[in-house]
Order: sequence, then C-alpha cells, then structure tokens
Amino acid sequence: MTQEGRSRQLPAPADLLPHRPPFLLVDELIELVPGQRAVGRWTLTGEEYFFAGHFPGRPTLPGVLMIEALAQVGACGALSSPDFAGKLPLFGGVDGAKFRRQVVPGETLELEVEFARLGARGGKGRGRATVDGELACQAELMVVMV
Repeated sequence: MTQEGRSRQLPAPADLLPHRPPFLLVDELIELVPGQRAVGRWTLTGEEYFFAGHFPGRPTLPGVLMIEALAQVGACGALSSPDFAGKLPLFGGVDGAKFRRQVVPGETLELEVEFARLGARGGKGRGRATVDGELACQAELMVVMV
C-alpha cells in the first residue's frame, strides 16, 4: 500500500455495512482496496451474547461466526467500490472452510478477504482469520450482489 493509502482515513464498518449490533462482527477496518481486498479486526471481549452458551465454563467463538465476520469484511471491500453502491451482498456459498484453532475471549481476530473476481452479479474471494499471526480459519466465500 502506498504512503498516501496509509494516511487516508478508512470508513467504519457500520458506514459500509447494513449490519448493526449485536450482529456487526467487525470493529475496525485497517486496510481497504475497493473491490479487491479488505482487512479488519474483531476484538472479543467475552461479553458477546453467544459466549454464555458456547460453551459454559469454556467460552469459544463459534466457527460460523468467524465465517460471518470474514463475509462482513469482504462486504466492506465490495461496498467501498462505487460499482456496488446501493447493492446488498449476500452469501452465495462457502467452500473449503477449515478451522485451525479455538478463538476465546480477549483475543483479536484479524480478518482478511481478497477477491479473485468480483462483478456486477457477484464474485468469489478467499478469506483468512488469524490471531497473533496464527491461522484460526480459512474459506472461499461466494457473494451474490442484489
């Protein structure tokens, strides 16, 4: 990324996404290349609603929520492009999802999505979620634009 790209202010996820708490799963964007790539963070405090039941005494982030967080970061990447203004990105599919480690309260997920292709009707991207550089989850995400 150029120095100019680093110095510009990135939008908040809620400025791009229709999601709102408690289902907005991205705290901040740290890199954004409209229509191509996005990187964000989600810090888990332990106060999130799902930890009470998943699992009592051993709180663990559900894998499906890691996938959703990746999708939200990818949606930020797509929706930041003027080509997709006013569109709603929906899941078209998930392929090859693999979960490599537990994610627990107090940890921060770094979420990265890069699009292999993205067109007017949808596209496909590759997502990775890491904690302190260690892979937690990866998947290919398909998106449909409506």
